Amino acid sequence: MDVPELRFAREPMKQPGILLFGPNGQVGWELRRSLSVLGPVVALDRQAPKSAGDLASPEAVAQTIRQYCPEFVVNAAAYTAVDRAESEPELARTINAYAPGSMARACADIGATLVHFSTDYVFDGSGSVPWRESDPTAPLNTYGLTKLEGEQAICASGASHLVFRTSWVHAWRGNNFVKTMLRLASERPRLTVVADQFGAPTGADLIADATAHAMACLRRDASLGGTYHLCSAGEATWFDVARFAIARAKESNPELPWTVETIDPVPSVSFPTPALRPSNSRLDTERLRAAFNLDLPDWRDGVARLVDQCGIPSPRPYGK
Repeated sequence: MDVPELRFAREPMKQPGILLFGPNGQVGWELRRSLSVLGPVVALDRQAPKSAGDLASPEAVAQTIRQYCPEFVVNAAAYTAVDRAESEPELARTINAYAPGSMARACADIGATLVHFSTDYVFDGSGSVPWRESDPTAPLNTYGLTKLEGEQAICASGASHLVFRTSWVHAWRGNNFVKTMLRLASERPRLTVVADQFGAPTGADLIADATAHAMACLRRDASLGGTYHLCSAGEATWFDVARFAIARAKESNPELPWTVETIDPVPSVSFPTPALRPSNSRLDTERLRAAFNLDLPDWRDGVARLVDQCGIPSPRPYGK
């Protein structure tokens, strides 16, 4: 897939443009494509000179924003190692909370809009009703807590902003759950997959396209700023996703000697992790759809496209 060349910011923008942080992640990579229709995009990663794109240095990032005076700052960078965050809380907090707060205050200083991505993990996962933006937050783990603190810092800054909470992000780039399931399906006769966590698998391309659309709308109507839930339509468990993806792959590639014979649902306790995961990651997207006149596709559409895009790993003998 063609994307604009990664450029480091070296001088103030000569016209209103976009500073993109975290351009090499799942969502950031797609944003490099989708944002290009809105104006010039300068993409900054952790390798940018003088820590200009490293969220572990919040003040350096804020100084970069003040120096280049963009119209939009889009933050697709985050500390996303959910389990490791339990043993690295301060680093997670620096990247997920302090840095977005510094970015937001810099945006307020220059009149820019901050676009930021958050998570369903700000909720405790109770119940079975999709979460609305106004529902009480109660994170179960350090990752969710630091992401919530980032949201709160942005709102307190007074900056124009769009915060998108999303869930179960997947992409053709890098490692992801679907790719793992396809690989295991070519290696093992039996798979066990968690079946008591509910959410909506959401493609990074969908997130990026919806974000670009919302930013264009915000240009015309500043009152559209705020926090929104952004994910695919429908709901599924991880077991549902695995079963659907493997069936799709088998249908598309029946000639491959698939090893998997059974896929069994299991409870979350079968896979203990340092960080607790919410059981209910359903997000209500009504506010987003109404504000920006969006029709969000079913999660199966995105997963089917991902299976077709990412290719099928060559099956290997079980145990090799």
